[in-house]
Amino acid sequence: MIGADGVNGVDGTNGVDGASSVDRAGGAAGHPDDPLRLLEDGRHALFLDFDGTLVELVARPELVALAPALQHTIALLQQLLDGRLALVSGRPVAQIDALLAPLCVPVAGVHGLERRGVDGVLRRAAIPDMSSVLAAASALAAAHAGLWVEQKYGALALHYRQAPQLGPLCEATMRAAVLACPGTVLLHGKMVAEIKPAGIDKGTAIAAFLAEPPFAGHLAVFAGDDMTDEAGFALVQQGGGIGIKVGPGPSIARCRLDSPAALASSLAQLVQTLSRRTE
Repeated sequence: MIGADGVNGVDGTNGVDGASSVDRAGGAAGHPDDPLRLLEDGRHALFLDFDGTLVELVARPELVALAPALQHTIALLQQLLDGRLALVSGRPVAQIDALLAPLCVPVAGVHGLERRGVDGVLRRAAIPDMSSVLAAASALAAAHAGLWVEQKYGALALHYRQAPQLGPLCEATMRAAVLACPGTVLLHGKMVAEIKPAGIDKGTAIAAFLAEPPFAGHLAVFAGDDMTDEAGFALVQQGGGIGIKVGPGPSIARCRLDSPAALASSLAQLVQTLSRRTE
């Protein structure tokens, strides 16, 4: 199911034509076309979140696997879009590479703290000392079964998916940790509270891609599922592109797809359309 925002349609006009009634990221609206069809015109670049967007969320990140058919679709799209495809994830770049192997695509990891462009160079942002955050999160996880701490480059996540009743306690602990660690911010994800440096997010990562070939000069289409993707939606839509919210929940994204399966179907259809044009 695909939706538009009811203020500006995908074609830039006000409102929608009502050809299909769907849920938008924040209310009821509609648009007859798959927003991924924008990529057929050669003027757009595609950015994709990973967890909750390309794959369903699972109990622990290491249990995720990318379906071979979807991996093949991404590989074909990378070619058909002349390289204008990148992943923008909260995962470290090394994890994304392992999940896509042997496929290698431009990727931003840890919400933009790591980024590798088409030149193959991995760039990392400067990070503050987060030892106090680690101590607070680790102490809480040690005291409560079902909590676990994930350390990344420049970021730290406290997961409570296996103990959702502890969500408020986790959020409160991490809010206090942010106050004790200047230069950091708290991200509210799906059953996770994550602290990272301020001023760097998925929006800044996408902006960096759009400043270099082959993305430069193109409008962006970004699909994501979580609150951490909202900065990406804001960036691409301010530049005339489109955000696609995958799954339920409020969002500023102008379009919506019901699930990772729906996104995979739309990506496969895009491959078919673009392939026919090259025959």
